[in-house]
Amino acid sequence: MLTVVVVAATVTHSVGCSVWDRIGPGPNDTTKSYHRNVGLSIEYPDVAECATPTTIAAQAATQPFALEDPSTLPAMDLTLEQAIQMAVGNSPIIRSSGGGLGVGGGATAGVGGAVGASGTGSVPANFSTYFDPALTASSAGGVEAALSDFDAQYTNSLRFFRTDRPNSFQLQGFPGFPSATDNSEAAYQSQLSKRTAFGSTFSLRHVVNYTRFNVNADAQVFPSNFNGWVEAEWRQPLLRGAGLQYNRIVGGAQVPGQYNGVLIARVSEDVALADFENAVVGLVSDVENAYWNLAVAYRLLEANIKGRESALRTYQYQKARLDAGAARPDEEAQAQSQYYQFEANVQNQLGGQGGLYAAERQLRYLLGMPASDGKLIKPVTDPIDAEVIFDWNSALTQALERRVEVRRQRFQVKRRELELYAARLNKRPQLDVVGSYRFRGLGDHLIGDPDNGENDGLYTSIDSARFQEWSAGIEFTLPVGLRLASVAVSNAKLQLQRERAVLAETELSISHDLSDSARNVELTHKLVETNYNRYQADLRQVEVLVRRYLDGTDNINFLLQAQQSVVQSESSFYQSLYNYNLAIRDLHRQKGSLLAYNQIQLAESEWEAGASRDAYNKGLFLTPRADASDVRTSSPITRQPFNPTEVQATGVPTSTPIELRENVDPGENMNLGEKIDLGERLELGENFEQSVDNESLMGDSPQAISSLRLAAEPTGVESPSSASDRTPSWMK
Repeated sequence: MLTVVVVAATVTHSVGCSVWDRIGPGPNDTTKSYHRNVGLSIEYPDVAECATPTTIAAQAATQPFALEDPSTLPAMDLTLEQAIQMAVGNSPIIRSSGGGLGVGGGATAGVGGAVGASGTGSVPANFSTYFDPALTASSAGGVEAALSDFDAQYTNSLRFFRTDRPNSFQLQGFPGFPSATDNSEAAYQSQLSKRTAFGSTFSLRHVVNYTRFNVNADAQVFPSNFNGWVEAEWRQPLLRGAGLQYNRIVGGAQVPGQYNGVLIARVSEDVALADFENAVVGLVSDVENAYWNLAVAYRLLEANIKGRESALRTYQYQKARLDAGAARPDEEAQAQSQYYQFEANVQNQLGGQGGLYAAERQLRYLLGMPASDGKLIKPVTDPIDAEVIFDWNSALTQALERRVEVRRQRFQVKRRELELYAARLNKRPQLDVVGSYRFRGLGDHLIGDPDNGENDGLYTSIDSARFQEWSAGIEFTLPVGLRLASVAVSNAKLQLQRERAVLAETELSISHDLSDSARNVELTHKLVETNYNRYQADLRQVEVLVRRYLDGTDNINFLLQAQQSVVQSESSFYQSLYNYNLAIRDLHRQKGSLLAYNQIQLAESEWEAGASRDAYNKGLFLTPRADASDVRTSSPITRQPFNPTEVQATGVPTSTPIELRENVDPGENMNLGEKIDLGERLELGENFEQSVDNESLMGDSPQAISSLRLAAEPTGVESPSSASDRTPSWMK
């Protein structure tokens, strides 16, 4: 019977509504929870919003351009130098395009490529700012915070209490002695202590105890009295904790393996400055990449427009022939198809993912400008087309010395060396010499009258120096086995070995990246020559095929292919030209001279009011020494200051002529190689050799001539502007 009931209930539940479904909702089932209504609600934080140039630029963006004709838009001429100045000065945020050359990368970022459809993307949470070095300096890991471990400490305490407790004894001869102690008391203590950089601790302490006897006051000399003393204490570690260098490394840390001294904080600040410099280098690299991207976008658009116009004329001519019955319909359709193909290319080069307007918007973001403001940025800096030869040994030496990644890693190695030094000193027992001297006093009042006796006042009694105490001794502490200190030494050794291995790997990676960049400089310049020669050959081919097509000796297919080829070769020429400029930029970045190449200097901002006066007052206590042996200093953290914009010597005399390799081709082929002597007079001034001697090449040596920007056109070479106008006469 039970089995039948269960089966029936199961069938009923599976077929229709169960009994539980027929029960209506209860009072708590229809009430929404506070957690659902309020706890899960999304709210906006109430913060103070200030109008800044960045927020104004964000709110001032207008409708973006898509397919508008650039020739009808107002242009804003912008040089590369102006773009870099705007990028480094328009915002405290060091922006990044997310593209271009990565840290340690050696490949040249090609221009004219696609810029991500999402643009700059979401803002990363760990972006670099101008505040980062100051934040590190003002944090708990900064130098000032580390120096606070040696600040004098002043403490005060004042307590009131009452003593009321029974006694378990009774003095003989005093039958009336109370069985309890009832006193009202107060205790005051003040102390001034100072820890020195040598590990010593000096303390000056003052103690005052007040007692008022509530019972049996007649048995006391004073019904209430002040009892106190003034003492000085000195503690000097002899083993663990002693030494100037040790305390500058360890700081206030008491556990082996923990280091927060002033030297460690100094290294942390230097690492923060290196990170800031690296971020600035990345910003400059991204700005130059975006600048040349925009420049080549103009060239690619121009090439496709010329191709479209030539295809349109070909189609119109073929259409007229078809209407006259002198051409085939398939030839007319081919000409029309090519016209629409070029039309699509023009539209894509305008508003496409890697088009003109996208490249211009990317540059605007890096410069801190609105996404669009009704104007169109026009790059006016001419690209370098002369061959630039770098001295490899000089470039490699500069890369291994000037690269910010190398300097940053060397600071990490220095940190580990300091930690290992302190860890070895920690592997010693604690042996301290302790001494104190005390002047005691007792008085009826706190400040009494000396005429009433020395015990009338506490300070009168102390001033009499009648009661003096002293103590001296040693304290010894030894963790048996020194296990924690031994582990700290082992860990410090491993950390040092790791950082040294990372430093060696960083230098090896930099040499490989520099090799790739040097190869790209030579390769891209050769591609400039090759693509230019190809472009000239395609132009001559179009001229010949146009005549043959008009004469009827060739069909339209050869002409259409030649028109496509001339657009491709012109685009390849300009892409290789701007890639060559980016290759020069990459080599400067790889050898650590990109900031000097762009004349950028990193400097500390102005000091706060009064800081200069404090430094002057502190300098009054410094005594100059004529003999360096009289000065005792600890080992330095750095050997010399580093200036990224400093001219680096190469050891090559400036009078040495630099011969750029020649490439002589027959016919009309372009020859960008020229033999240049430093004494020749070019368009860089009255005397080029004098300008080199004056170190006017943006901070580099003449042998490397890595920052050489020649204004003169190579002999026998057409400028890009004139070459782009070489079109058949019937198409003009």
